[in-house]
Amino acid sequence: MGGVTSSMAAKFAFFPPNPPSYKLVIDDLTGLSLLSPFPHRENVEVLKLPTRRGTEIIAIYIRHPMATSTLLYSHGNAADLGQMYELFIELSIHLRVNLMGYDYSGYGQSSGKPSEQNTYADIEAAYKCLEERYGTKQEDIILYGQSVGSGPTLDLAARLPQLRAVVLHSPILSGLRVMYPVKRTFWFDIYKNIDKIPLVNCPVLIIHVSQNRFDWTTIRAFNQQV
Repeated sequence: MGGVTSSMAAKFAFFPPNPPSYKLVIDDLTGLSLLSPFPHRENVEVLKLPTRRGTEIIAIYIRHPMATSTLLYSHGNAADLGQMYELFIELSIHLRVNLMGYDYSGYGQSSGKPSEQNTYADIEAAYKCLEERYGTKQEDIILYGQSVGSGPTLDLAARLPQLRAVVLHSPILSGLRVMYPVKRTFWFDIYKNIDKIPLVNCPVLIIHVSQNRFDWTTIRAFNQQV
């Protein structure tokens, strides 16, 4: 029963857009990777990152000239980088942050299949890239997890004691708790966020958007405070 329920929770958790909303192309003149159909921006870099589980994920890094922190964004379900691209640009501008967004294994043009364990490896690869390629310090990173993205976000945050902050946007308690009103954690549950959040050693902002437009004010104020 546990294995069946776990499989159901995992199936419920992952809905990669099909077909993907973008293509990965190489510019003939510069050799740079681009997301089609979006025009090239000087402050946006498109990356292919290897993960410890053998997949390659697609990520984008957006620079802001006045940034003092970097947002590592784990998007929600039924979305990919193509659908999030314009929002990522706006977030970087409005919050004055560098931003890295990535597609989970099996999403967009990332290889492999989506799974709980793959998403943990995916966010680790993105974090490693921030540290090694861009020299980003742990204390300057804000982890942002939306919906199912709260799973990899909290898993990583529970292991990084010097993060600047964590933002949870419409997070889930666990995969099983999305489906059933259970009050305890079972071994076969996925994304056990309710058990991991006490291990996070930094400021945490939890938001649930009830309007059709995004409220920048709360996040901007939180970013300034931390």
